[in-house]
Amino acid sequence: MMTDQPEAELRRLLDVMAALRDPNAGCPWDRDQSFATIAPYTVEEAYEVADAIARNDMAALPDELGDLLLQVVYHARMAEEAGLFDFAAVARAVTAKMVRRHPHVFGDAASRDSASQTGAWEAQKRAERAMRAETGTLAGIPAALPALTHALKLTVRAARVGFDWPDAGAVLDKLEEEAAELRAELPNAARSRLADEVGDLLFVVANLARKLDLDPEVCLREASRKFVRRFTAMEERIAADGLGLSDTTLDAMEKAWAAVKDREREEQAARP
Repeated sequence: MMTDQPEAELRRLLDVMAALRDPNAGCPWDRDQSFATIAPYTVEEAYEVADAIARNDMAALPDELGDLLLQVVYHARMAEEAGLFDFAAVARAVTAKMVRRHPHVFGDAASRDSASQTGAWEAQKRAERAMRAETGTLAGIPAALPALTHALKLTVRAARVGFDWPDAGAVLDKLEEEAAELRAELPNAARSRLADEVGDLLFVVANLARKLDLDPEVCLREASRKFVRRFTAMEERIAADGLGLSDTTLDAMEKAWAAVKDREREEQAARP
């Protein structure tokens, strides 16, 4: 349902949050929360928004976006209670940032195409990092990002100053090198050493995705969805024979898995 009163709806949400956090009449659970305890929910809600978009579930998207907005309101309310800032300060800060980073829209700068705007955006962000005394090419990339996204952003920054492989083929060569190093460590390496080698392997995979203009998080998420779809279909196929997975040999599961993949290929080939 469309509404022409966003200010009224936002005001009501802010009031609801204040009531939940009221020290006397509020919800005990909500009163007990802190920035640290709420932060994981903020990350989770962002992923649920991304999932609704990936599924093209526009019916669910308003609800998921609302959950994410609630996280912003929650943090702002806790900050207001501590005398740090309020929701208006959050909105004011991001509005000022958008105006500052788009002088071709809100100022006198010439209009730009997408590529030149990206360059100008990065230049503005570098200036902002300098003002915050964050120095170095890799400064300002949040360490709390999902690991693959963090690796991707690190390599994007490094590539901007020329620290990069020439092409995807060179990254594949490096991937094979890292896989060989991991294989060599398998017989008797300590757990920490294996973790180091697996980390190197994943970091190179993130680089490979970047060189192919792909988002490694999206790639892995789609691979996980595909695995769930195929595993579920395999389980259903085996159940149709009156068996459970615990009663089935690995060889039988692999045959059922192959049959599921074959059926998917046939269905794809039949599509116009």
